[in-house]
Amino acid sequence: MIKYHMRRKDKEITDGAALRRLLGETEYVTLAMAKDNQPYLVSLSHGYDGERNCVYFHCAREGKKLDYLRANDAVWGQALRDYGYKQEECSHVYATVQFYGRVRFLEGREEKLHAFRVMAGQLDEDPESRTSDIKLESLDNTIVGRIDIEHMTGKKSKEVEL
Repeated sequence: MIKYHMRRKDKEITDGAALRRLLGETEYVTLAMAKDNQPYLVSLSHGYDGERNCVYFHCAREGKKLDYLRANDAVWGQALRDYGYKQEECSHVYATVQFYGRVRFLEGREEKLHAFRVMAGQLDEDPESRTSDIKLESLDNTIVGRIDIEHMTGKKSKEVEL
């Protein structure tokens, strides 16, 4: 992967903890992927595991997203926190983290259960009640992906404190 420098250094997020926190607080990520030189973009809910530096997601057992990811496991993702447009200033307030990683699909029940706990912890107000009754056998028919992050970068408006 070719790494580029940030042109607008005044907007760059250089604190790795802030990048990880932002990825762990957003509701969805948008993933860019490619297959046979054709791009595809999809937004999905996720859970960020800061200890393992990975993003978990789940999806249907078949479809375009799976076809693309099985053909090419490299993805570029983005999580965005949008604070809105500033009227009469021609400015938008935001913070974004972008990441490069590779996708692998989970096989084991325990790792899938861990992924669901991470996702529920990030998205649900009562994550324990959502995951406490998951039957391990039901996870056998569930597709869960894990994006192992290799590179992360971020950018934000000057008004945003992370």
